[in-house]
Amino acid sequence: MNISDAQEKGSWIYIFDENGKKSATISKTKGVLMGVGNDFIVLSTGSWYYTFDSKGKKIATLSKTKGDFKNVIGNSFNLVKGSWVYTFDKKGKKTNTKSAR
Repeated sequence: MNISDAQEKGSWIYIFDENGKKSATISKTKGVLMGVGNDFIVLSTGSWYYTFDSKGKKIATLSKTKGDFKNVIGNSFNLVKGSWVYTFDKKGKKTNTKSAR
C-alpha cells in the first residue's frame, strides 16, 4: 500500500495511506523519521537506519557505517559516504553507487 504521509506527533509517528487514512502508528522510541518513500519510511536511531512498511512492520536494518542519510526518493533512499552516494532499496539492498560530485 502506498504512503501519502508520515507525521511525528508527541511520542508517535503516524503513517497515512494513499487515501489519507492512518494505516499505522509507530513509537518514536523506534527512531526519528528521516523520510517517506512510496511504500516505506526510514527511521534512524543510534547507529542504525530502519525501514518500515505502510502497516508499521519493520522491513530492514542498515548500519549508519554505510553512510550519512541524504534523502528518500520513490522506492529508494540515498546515503552519502565520502565522495560517493549509495542508493538502497527498502529491503536495505544496495542498488547503485555514484559519485557525489
